[in-house]
Parts: sequence; C-alpha cells; structure tokens
Amino acid sequence: MKPRTVPTTPATFGAPTAFAFLAPTALVLTVRHDGYFTDGTGLFLRYAACWALFALALLALRKVPTGHVVPLLLAGALTVAMTGLVAPPRTSTDSYRYAWDGRVQSAGISPYDHAPQDPGPARLRDPWLFPTGAACAGPDRAPIPGEGSVPHCTRINRPAVHTIYPPVAEAYFLAVDQLSPQGARHKPLQIGAGLLSLGVTGALLLILRRRGLEPRRAAYWAWCPAVPIEAVNNAHVDVLGVLLTVIGLGLVAQRGLRHRAAGGLVLGAAVATKLMPAVVLPGALSGVRRVRDAAAVLVPAAAFVLLAYLPYVLLSHDSVLGYLGGYVDEEGYDDPSAGSRYALLRLLLPDSWAFPVLLAAMAGVSLYVMRRGDPGRPWSGALLVTGWAFVLLTPGYSWYALLLIALVALDGRWEWLGIALAGAAVYLLAPVVGHRPALSATAYGAAVLVILAAGAVRRRRGTGERGATAPVHDRVRNS
Repeated sequence: MKPRTVPTTPATFGAPTAFAFLAPTALVLTVRHDGYFTDGTGLFLRYAACWALFALALLALRKVPTGHVVPLLLAGALTVAMTGLVAPPRTSTDSYRYAWDGRVQSAGISPYDHAPQDPGPARLRDPWLFPTGAACAGPDRAPIPGEGSVPHCTRINRPAVHTIYPPVAEAYFLAVDQLSPQGARHKPLQIGAGLLSLGVTGALLLILRRRGLEPRRAAYWAWCPAVPIEAVNNAHVDVLGVLLTVIGLGLVAQRGLRHRAAGGLVLGAAVATKLMPAVVLPGALSGVRRVRDAAAVLVPAAAFVLLAYLPYVLLSHDSVLGYLGGYVDEEGYDDPSAGSRYALLRLLLPDSWAFPVLLAAMAGVSLYVMRRGDPGRPWSGALLVTGWAFVLLTPGYSWYALLLIALVALDGRWEWLGIALAGAAVYLLAPVVGHRPALSATAYGAAVLVILAAGAVRRRRGTGERGATAPVHDRVRNS
C-alpha cells in the first residue's frame, strides 16, 4: 500500500504552524503556574487546555505530507521539551531526592544507608536542598527534627525514609551529579531528562521506520503535554526507564534469539531503573511458543537486574530495597480500603476482593497476550497489559503514565492516552476535591469508556486493534 499523499499548500502547514505557537505558549504558562498547593483547579484547567491543543495538533499533523512529517515532528519535540525548563519542578519534589542520592554517592556513601535527615551525611547538606529559618515556610518543605532553635527543613519528601530507587536510577543520579557544575541546583536533572525524552522520540521514529509504520505515531509521545511537565520539568527518572523499554521492545521485535536476548537485557535495565517496566514483560513474550524463546528474554532481564543490584548490596550496610515496602503500604496497594487504589474494582466488588481480582485479571490479560499476541509487535501486547494494570490499580501519580504514552506511540491506539489524563486529574485535583476514591473512579471510568468506544468503532470498521495499514511483515510471527 502506498503512503497517503497530500498536496502541499500554504493551508497544509497553516494549522501545524499555529499550534506550534499556541501549544508551547500554553505549556509555558502551565509550567510557570506555581499552583499545586494553592490553585489545583486552575493548574488542572491549564493542563487540560494543553491536552486540547495537543489533540488538535495531532489532527493537523495528519494533513502534513509524509516527507515533511519527521522534520516537523522533531522540531515540535524539541520545542515542547524546552518548555519544561522554564521553571523549577512544580508538581513533584522527587528530583530533589535524585540530587541528594547523587551527591551522597559522589562522596562515597551508599544511597541506601542513610535517610536524608540522618546526621551521618549532614556535612553534604547545602541551603538549596536543606533550607533554614524563614525559607522553611514553603508548603513543600519537610522539617528536620533536632536541629536547634533555628528551623531546619529539606525540599526532599519523606526525609525520614531511605531511598526507594533501583540501581540503574542511582547510577544515573551519580552521573548527573558528577557532570553538574557547582550550584547548578535542579537544572542538570531537568536537562538530562529533556535529552532522554528526545532520545525516546528518536528511538520511536527509528522503530516505526524499521517496521514500516506511520511516523506520525511518534507525536503521541513527542508532543504530549505529560512529557515536558512530568519528564522534563519534574525530571522524573521514569523517562530513562521509558527509553530503555522502547529500545528493548524494538530489539525483541526483531527475528532471532540474539535480538531477543539483547532486548531482554535492555528490558532488565529498564526494570532496574524503575520497577514499573516489568509490566511490559508479558508483551515482550507475545506469541512465544518455545521455552527457549521466552528464556532468551527473561534470563538476560533477570540477570541484569540481579547484577545491577550486586555492587550496591556489597557496598551497603542497609537494605537496598529502601522504602519499597513502606511505599506499597502507604499507597494502599496491600489494603484497598486505605486509599484510592482499585477505585473501579471497588465500585463493583467488596474491598477485600479487589486485590485477588486484580491478580486474576492481570494473569488473564498476560496469558492472552503471550498466547495470542504478535511477536512482531510486542508493544501491542505490552500496551494492553500496562493499560489494564492502570485501569485496575488507578494510580494517583501522573508521571507513571509516561510508560503508557510511549507504548501508545509505538502501537498507535490513541484512546489509551485518556489514562494519562485521568492520572493527572487525580493527582492535581485530589488535594482540592478531597475525595480521592470517587475522583479516581470518575477520571479512570471516563478513560475506560473512551477506550471501549474507540475499540468498538475499530471493530465496526474492520480495522481491528492494529489498524488496516499495518504492513504484512508486522503480522507474521517470528518465533
């Protein structure tokens, strides 16, 4: 099938050019609005406006001739990413923990051995991460106890607990600290995350080109408002895990055990960056019929995770799992009645049923993907498993959806982007509304309705989940 051609006229580029001005302007206004604690509703309305412009920009991109798509997409990706640099982190303080973990490692201390408020590494504190006096009045400051009559505090959240981040993330924090000039504060982590987000765009375009797929799909990631806000401005390390996941799935999609093993190794690095990418492993096993093909992915992945942890295990005096168990308990994943997790399941089932039903549902989706999935399109199965994990868990942190957005860009099923917007609604509006379970159920329920409606339309049109233009070689099993 020949690619669709569109006559080149001034009107062809008029709409994309207009959005090229409006969308970055809206993003800058959103990022510069310091309203998470004071104006959550206003902040979300700005964010929603960015998403509306994003949708219009995607529609306008469909009218651009194929030969002009990649340059326009890359220019937009760079512009969008740069908007995240116009202000300090606005809606998350996680990057301050990253900076601290990098600093203590540069001093030869394991990041797993001390909580930020511990006196051991106190000599490494500076006024940026650990303000004193009147500077402690900010709403995002956590007090440091036992420091005398003058108030002491930190920008780092949960300063009484040990770090939770896996070893590849810690190695990244160390690298950024080593490369950062004195007094650079939050900028190196934001710039590093911006470069990683552009790397994801490049990896997406390369994979789509190799598979003969539509390059416009990469805009789902490159132009998405969640990328400059969560990946760049808040500098979440999730973007590194996303880059490794995309590369890993791209390798797994190629024929041969060697490529599958290389893909498994990279996916292991993704899991050792942020544990969440483990959810794509069933997708990486899409359509696998032989044990050796599955082992070619899983064994290198597991080996990489174990070997990555080993140096920290040997150097640390405390557990390298850090606050992981406490985080699971704090977020209510082990006790559905304690928080807003499992919001949709709890509408239909008793709280005590939520976790067992989640396990059964995810096992069913994973088995379906591994049995019926297309090994030439592992991201399709990964999107299905990851998407339903979000639907059933209803997480309250919007940056988790960065992984989902990248999978949407690979697979082209735009309707799953609603999950990312739902997560943002929960995160930004929950402090205002004060009813997290109801808010989660409403936001994620609306996203599910969009997913089901779009799927029904596709089936009625006979395009299926892959789309009518998927090339033949993408539908051939390679296991």
